Amino acid sequence: MVDQTAAPETGERLSLLRVLGPGHVWALGVGIVLVGEYMGWNFSVGKGGMIAGLVACWVAGVLYTCVAMIDSEVTSTVASAGGQYAQAKHIIGPLMAFNVGLFLVMAYTMLESANAITVGFLLDAVANMSGHQGLDQRPFIILAIMFLAWLNYRGVLATLTFNFVITAIAFVAIIVLFLAVQFGVSATPLDYSAITEEPLPYGWVGILAALHFGLWYYLGIEGTCQAAEEVRSPARSLPLGTMCGIMTLLIAATLTWYVCSGLLPWEYLGQAGTPLFDAARVTGSFGLMVLLFIGTIFSTLASANGCINDSSRAWFSMGRDRYLPAWFGAVHPRYRTPYRAIVFLVPIALIFALGAPLDQVVTFSILSGLLGYTFMSFNMIIFRRKWPLGSIQRGYVHPFHPIPAVVLLVLCSTTYVAVFLGYGTQLIAMLLFYIVASLWFHFWRYRFVKRGDQFTMPWPRPRGY
Repeated sequence: MVDQTAAPETGERLSLLRVLGPGHVWALGVGIVLVGEYMGWNFSVGKGGMIAGLVACWVAGVLYTCVAMIDSEVTSTVASAGGQYAQAKHIIGPLMAFNVGLFLVMAYTMLESANAITVGFLLDAVANMSGHQGLDQRPFIILAIMFLAWLNYRGVLATLTFNFVITAIAFVAIIVLFLAVQFGVSATPLDYSAITEEPLPYGWVGILAALHFGLWYYLGIEGTCQAAEEVRSPARSLPLGTMCGIMTLLIAATLTWYVCSGLLPWEYLGQAGTPLFDAARVTGSFGLMVLLFIGTIFSTLASANGCINDSSRAWFSMGRDRYLPAWFGAVHPRYRTPYRAIVFLVPIALIFALGAPLDQVVTFSILSGLLGYTFMSFNMIIFRRKWPLGSIQRGYVHPFHPIPAVVLLVLCSTTYVAVFLGYGTQLIAMLLFYIVASLWFHFWRYRFVKRGDQFTMPWPRPRGY
């Protein structure tokens, strides 16, 4: 059967440009994630208190360190757009690859929507402070998504250079706030008395529940894999940018918890929309308030920008391999970007940004990401078993295998329980969605896939085959 949506041959010969370096990879990974320090993570405090929020921060840090190490090894070897989708395609098989591709697109598109919602919320909060009540947030949400989609449409180098600048400013803002509080700039002293008075207000189950939103500190660092086909030296740039990114985020996450938990009551912190900005307001310093406002805006824009980049690459790769209509696999003849995938995903992001509450959008993103991390555990073990060390060239070899994969699987399983406690209906709905999508792919879409064209790595026959 012929796929009537196939792109013309002239469009298929175009490829993405290799123009990125390690700094751009760092900007992509950290840029997507740093917004988690500015909003979302604090819901973990609301679930279990200050101690539970800190435990969630560090446990999630271990989980994502495992993710970063595993991704650095596999992606530096499978240097193809699509990231984990390309890994699944080469290592496990088509059905898993299709699902992983959907995990990526859903996780990044939902995160993009959450960022746009945060932009509107922050501007509304500032308007209320200045006496202008009832600001309509919708035009700002639409403008943010449309502007960043246009930037991605025009080229990856400008997109990620922009990300590097605004991500660096947002990260420096967190450092400045920490130093300012430490050196007495704040009119409100740090107060951690709640740790001794109410260390675990909801008991040990609060720690388990807090793990759900602890992921928000780091969710998206795996997005560095999506740049694999556009970096100049994948074997060097991807591991370096990814590992530097996770170290940056571990520092930022710990400082964020320390400052916000010391300045804001945990009951308020657990439901705040923009905790770092609120912490800056509590200090009484106008300069810090302006800086953290800029940092919050920049972090949300950097995250949404990176999400558009990553979701479009995953969608583009699936179209190029005909897992989706091949029309999506086109590359712009001038800008060399996956422009059709970029444009197609814009209205989906807008629908969720304009019509869904923030915590629901965050949960959808976390659940899709969590399913992807579970896949990574099995993917790493199968990868090492099929192609042991020495059988193929690797750009990076992560240590202590298989411990990171096992730890990742255990932490993912624990987090599923945490998500089920608070959002069981959403978890079941997402699983049903992916089951239905899998049936559609198996019984209909797979007939269009050119099976010989999708395996592009010049690897030897796997061990045991």
